Amino acid sequence: MESRELAIRLARALDAKKAFNIHILEVEDLTTVTEYFVIATGNSTTHVGALADEAEFQLGREGVQVLRTEGHDGKRWVLLDYGSVIVHVFTQEAHDYYDLEHLWADAKPVPASEWLPEETGTPAE
Repeated sequence: MESRELAIRLARALDAKKAFNIHILEVEDLTTVTEYFVIATGNSTTHVGALADEAEFQLGREGVQVLRTEGHDGKRWVLLDYGSVIVHVFTQEAHDYYDLEHLWADAKPVPASEWLPEETGTPAE
């Protein structure tokens, strides 16, 4: 599966589980670590854990396994590393503190219109 398609599928899995503030950032020209970041926010540590679990479950059903996970113990910031895509799922407080969208402001955003189902229109803010 191509990196962009993987990022889109991960964002859709997070959206389906009611994540908000979802962003896909293309960072391949800015770092050698990965090609895309998928960033999402949950309502609580429980929701953050459920979002990360759902993303991992949905992609696992398609035969795509996460390479490494971090943060499941505290669930304020859970990271799922798929190699070419890294998923960051935050609580609102952690999202505000780390502010990855600002830190990676030079990244190219993937418009929500490319990955959101037509009936939802825009990601919940």
